[in-house]
Amino acid sequence: MFKLKGPKYTIKGVLPLTGSKSISNRLLILDEVLGAQLNFTNLSNSEDTQLLVKALRNIRAKKKEPIDVHHAGTTMRFLTALLASTPGDWILTGSDRMKERPIAELVTALKQLGAEIHYLEKENFPPLAIKGKPLEGGTVSIDGSISSQFLTALLLVSPAFNNGITLQLKGQLVSRPYLDMSLSLLKQVGMQVTVSNNHIQVKGPVPKMADTSFSIESDWSSASYFYSICALSKQADITLTSFDAISLQGDSVLPSLFETLGVKTEFYKHSIRLINQPLSSTQFEYDFSNCPDLAQTLAVCCFGLGIEAHLSGLKTLQIKESNRIEALKSELEKCGAVVNAGPDFLHIKNPKTETRNLKTETITIDTYNDHRMAMCFAPLSLLYECVQFKDPDVVKKSYPAFWTDLLSLGFSVNLQP
Repeated sequence: MFKLKGPKYTIKGVLPLTGSKSISNRLLILDEVLGAQLNFTNLSNSEDTQLLVKALRNIRAKKKEPIDVHHAGTTMRFLTALLASTPGDWILTGSDRMKERPIAELVTALKQLGAEIHYLEKENFPPLAIKGKPLEGGTVSIDGSISSQFLTALLLVSPAFNNGITLQLKGQLVSRPYLDMSLSLLKQVGMQVTVSNNHIQVKGPVPKMADTSFSIESDWSSASYFYSICALSKQADITLTSFDAISLQGDSVLPSLFETLGVKTEFYKHSIRLINQPLSSTQFEYDFSNCPDLAQTLAVCCFGLGIEAHLSGLKTLQIKESNRIEALKSELEKCGAVVNAGPDFLHIKNPKTETRNLKTETITIDTYNDHRMAMCFAPLSLLYECVQFKDPDVVKKSYPAFWTDLLSLGFSVNLQP
């Protein structure tokens, strides 16, 4: 059993977080479509990105074995579109949980463009058999209320289409900042992008770029755990590198979210400094439709602060690495929280942190094969005697150095009983 204890003194340090997984994976797909024109610095070292790098290497080598993306949802969606437009016979599969995550909306849209894709097991879910071939592109109708990754997957491969692509969006768009990130990167590589009402058009031809270098900003989702640590600590001063006030990432809303939760953010040239300050709110309410990856961190942090919280816009959390709404409810209730949950919200009431002597207690957290479940509960080690984790290695999916970075800040990790 992996055990974590928080430091009993001031938390201070400088951490060089690696590049955004979301930006890294998008640029890797674009680079493949454009014929290896791009150069990256600060590429994400996450397992998801490494899986994508390996898959792209095997695709270029025309290897015949199935491509296994394990738990990597972004990689599954992006590769589905890439392989559909890459000549060859391909099998794309993943973990048992991946086989429960729907992909029908993307597959149907690709079929509208002429792709040949078949479900190998359960209808509408991976694994997939794909007969790749050049696609002309054109107009396709797709529901934007399920996952922005479906839209991004189509957009990222559009430079390979002779006719570009026009998306006709149905439903209420979710995770809009992730779509905006994709459109911004497409513009940076020279594509013509037009957005109007419920239509998105991307067309070429792609010109030769004068500057093919991309310095990838660090991952704001990863930064969220240090915001939580800062909020829950008695005294903290943490600097995170390769961050700027202007960001492509929707999770860059963190400074404003934590302003009333006891964390001040100071921006410097390519870094941010987090300093704790007095809590100025007794309640927290926020719609996470545009930044769903932050919901777990904020839910646990609000519990730790002992404030009532209402988190909405959580619809997409049901189809992530775990059903994150159910997982959060279960683990927070273990800690003593009173949680009301629905398909799109969590309400945390009367967490009882003020009336319990948490420093004498040890809690054990199930991680549900979900990297964010492990990382979002880690800051509670500042309040409890000890926090134990089942399967702590899940952090490799997005942040392999997470436990090592906590160690550098004074946390005690992997303690023996």
